Amino acid sequence: MSASSQKLYEGKAKIFYHTDEPAVLLANFKDDATAFNAQKKGSIIDKGRINCIISSKLFQLLAENGIKTHFIDSPAPNQMRVKALKILPIEVVVRNIAAGSLCQQTSLSLGKVLLEPLVEFYYKNDQLGDPLLTLDRLNLMQLATIEQVDIINNLALQINKLLQAFFLQCGIILVDLKLEFGLDSQQQILLADEISPDTCRLWNNAETDQNNRVMDKDRFRKDLGKIEDAYKEVLHRILNAIPHQRNNWN
Repeated sequence: MSASSQKLYEGKAKIFYHTDEPAVLLANFKDDATAFNAQKKGSIIDKGRINCIISSKLFQLLAENGIKTHFIDSPAPNQMRVKALKILPIEVVVRNIAAGSLCQQTSLSLGKVLLEPLVEFYYKNDQLGDPLLTLDRLNLMQLATIEQVDIINNLALQINKLLQAFFLQCGIILVDLKLEFGLDSQQQILLADEISPDTCRLWNNAETDQNNRVMDKDRFRKDLGKIEDAYKEVLHRILNAIPHQRNNWN
């Protein structure tokens, strides 16, 4: 990152900078950790580097399977060059197993395997607590067109299916994941943000104890300890599963 780089935006997990190319941004991944809409704050050692590498590998994996993303390359372990997009203010959550708010808001028990993946839409707004949206509310608020919502829904299911299969190869169960999408200059919908233990619930397939099997940010949310170890293990398993994409940063 050059000394002349101008900060565009700082979020909870990343700082975005302008680059010499107007259509390209530089994302710097932070070690900061937040939960419950930033009501709980802390830090996870080396999280920025780990999440950036994991996200880079998974974006490349998805691209190899026909999913268009904002990822361009990763010039440093904690940095990612991405296409500048107009981010849609929608968080898309795909659930394979009941956990988190799905259990809190329904009678479903933790760990119940869903008959088919559940796609949910949330309004990306911390002040309102990222509320769950119905399709009618989403349309009323004009957050996306009906056609865009349909495309996003199909993309989310494709991404979930690909990652579910990949994580199983790593001995990891993909419980659920949060996705964000944006529009490029041609109004194409691209996958954005990141895919990491910050945005996915990941369980160790070899563990039966519920607390011990958690390999994601729930260790921070629930004060389970050994957060850094869990993130490092996810990275280790991903790099072992796709050795052709290894680099010197692991």
